[in-house]
Amino acid sequence: MKQVYHTTKKLAGKHSKAEKPVKDKEGKSVSEIEEQRNRCVEHFRELLNMPAPLNPPKIETAHPDLSIDVASPTIEEIKLVIRQAISRKAPEPDNIILK
Repeated sequence: MKQVYHTTKKLAGKHSKAEKPVKDKEGKSVSEIEEQRNRCVEHFRELLNMPAPLNPPKIETAHPDLSIDVASPTIEEIKLVIRQAISRKAPEPDNIILK
């Protein structure tokens, strides 16, 4: 929606959105489109080809014996969920509403 607003303003000749310049490694603005594209390619190559960290973070494993109810839902539970969905109320506190 924001993009539509700015495009309409630009076409109407009123307040255009300021364009942010791309800068090279030295901090100088790059004005040519091809140079800007090349700088973006260079930036993401450097970003995505970084070496792995020397000290990886220690992540603890989850407990494998968590008590999770995997039984099939009862007919009453299904009816309750359908009634709540029809009334557009979320069945749980996650605030997800069916449309």
